[in-house]
Amino acid sequence: MTIVTANNFHAKAALEKKGVYCITEEQALHQDIRGLRIGILNVMPEVAEYEESVLYTLGRTLIHIHPVWIRLESQQYRDTHLDHIEREYVSFDEAVKDRHLDGLIITGAPVETIPFEEVRYWDEIVKILEYAKTNIASTMGICWGGLALGKIMGIDKVPYTEKLFGVFKAQNMDRNHRITGRLDDEFWTPQSRYAGIKDEILEAKAKEGVVNLLAYSQDAGYTIFESSDHRFIAHLGHPEYEADRLVKEYIRDRDKGLTDVVRPVNVNINRPINIWRGHCHEFYGQWIKYVYETTPY
Repeated sequence: MTIVTANNFHAKAALEKKGVYCITEEQALHQDIRGLRIGILNVMPEVAEYEESVLYTLGRTLIHIHPVWIRLESQQYRDTHLDHIEREYVSFDEAVKDRHLDGLIITGAPVETIPFEEVRYWDEIVKILEYAKTNIASTMGICWGGLALGKIMGIDKVPYTEKLFGVFKAQNMDRNHRITGRLDDEFWTPQSRYAGIKDEILEAKAKEGVVNLLAYSQDAGYTIFESSDHRFIAHLGHPEYEADRLVKEYIRDRDKGLTDVVRPVNVNINRPINIWRGHCHEFYGQWIKYVYETTPY
């Protein structure tokens, strides 16, 4: 349960309150545990808040995690985030210049309705993922990040007429898989997206040997899948979300006066509860274990 970070990291106290131990690089060197450098390409709207959610999930393992926050040089970050980005984040080239990355996470991004080719930073994402194919043990894509991995595999997304929003039940499709095999036979996951991939497209690609299908939801479609070489794994949900995150998104969009705002399914707006925490910890924990066992360093 250890995150290796600076003493003055903004979320240190909050993480330790949740039981995630934070140590410095110097302290980590004195412990006989091979740590993992995990690159996190964070393109979520609330940059700092999302960092805490991701580190909480990664910090529930027994392996030292060295998070490497990656900024996109082609992204225009909001003024409120600039100082934080400049202080805590590095470019991808800087991240891999002198040391390898053991794993990589591509977060969600509020651009699901935009064709990939029209996203300002898409060319940079493609360059990063092409590198990851052969140089990083495993890359995980969350929500839009998962759709982006699908695009790299030749599978395009389709826009939805209504936002897929709420908490949905899914079935574990492969009890022998090294990452998802330990998940419950049925589990719940938050979904918050305006796009997805058609079932029949993923099923056809599975028959062609392009992807392995790992989890399916009657209401949300295939929510977890991977490339057949196991380098890319996509989770189209947000297992790392806190219980109130969907409520905050609902209130935010409602207050903006958006006409297509829908209430999150299976969520009590007044008293949201987390029914997916076990799934979250198991999924991220088994992914970290897989990265640790397959990184040849």
